[in-house]
Amino acid sequence: MEMNGTMNEGVQKLVRVGHSPDADDAFMFYALAKGCIETQGYQFQHQLADIETLNRWALEGRLELTALSVHAYAYAADRYALCPCGASVGDGYGPIVVAPKTADLETLRTATIAVPGLMTTAYLALRLCLGGRFQPVVVPFDKIIQAVQEGSYGGQAVQAGLLIHEGQLTYAQEKLSLVVDLGVWWQNQTGLPLPLGVNGVRKDLGQQTMAEITQVFQESIRYGLEHREEALEYALGFSRGLARSQADQFVGMYVNHWTLDLGQRGREAIEELLTRGFKAGLIPASVRPEFAPL
Repeated sequence: MEMNGTMNEGVQKLVRVGHSPDADDAFMFYALAKGCIETQGYQFQHQLADIETLNRWALEGRLELTALSVHAYAYAADRYALCPCGASVGDGYGPIVVAPKTADLETLRTATIAVPGLMTTAYLALRLCLGGRFQPVVVPFDKIIQAVQEGSYGGQAVQAGLLIHEGQLTYAQEKLSLVVDLGVWWQNQTGLPLPLGVNGVRKDLGQQTMAEITQVFQESIRYGLEHREEALEYALGFSRGLARSQADQFVGMYVNHWTLDLGQRGREAIEELLTRGFKAGLIPASVRPEFAPL
């Protein structure tokens, strides 16, 4: 846990902010973590956890500002509005399914697949892609490659793995074969980018506070993009062994113009994903995204 943020005059209002200990999230929050920007009287307390843990916390409304999966937002929309900034969007790329040897989608439909969590957007996208079929085995995201290589996890067989984060760049080094890139599949299906991670701000804070927190968050993202080398240097500490060039590539994939502002097309992509999930019976209710003011 970190507690940082630029100190302003007067009493500071505490904002507990949750994000993953990954290079892209670290890059976004660099300016806040290191006190590089003004915070409008708020003190940001950083709580780091994997995305599935953050998704579970979001169902409880535990944090004022939190990263969460678009999939999880369907279950937390009563508590959170989405920030127009801070999203991780796969524009023609995204989570991938890998296997020890060449396979196809039909093979995956009867496979046991290691997944990083049942509330991740990657899991929802894979279910849409495969028509809801296949047997999932929940495995920590950073253990999935090993589980695929060994063919098991916790006594359960593993025939393929759904990779998020840096595994999307390193799977070939581990001698695994790509079966499907869900970002490519989604774009072919819809013509839209695949929205993966978003950030939610709690609605009970009120419109003014929601707007101020979102503005500070957007400024942190903007600062990182405008001071890329120093933000990347900080992010390298969260890259789990990636070479600098790979970390740079990974950050560029998921911290970019979509992250600074989703825009109308990014918002449409979120709505389309949630709509398709509901129509396929994978999300229990129809959810129309609500966005925080900025």
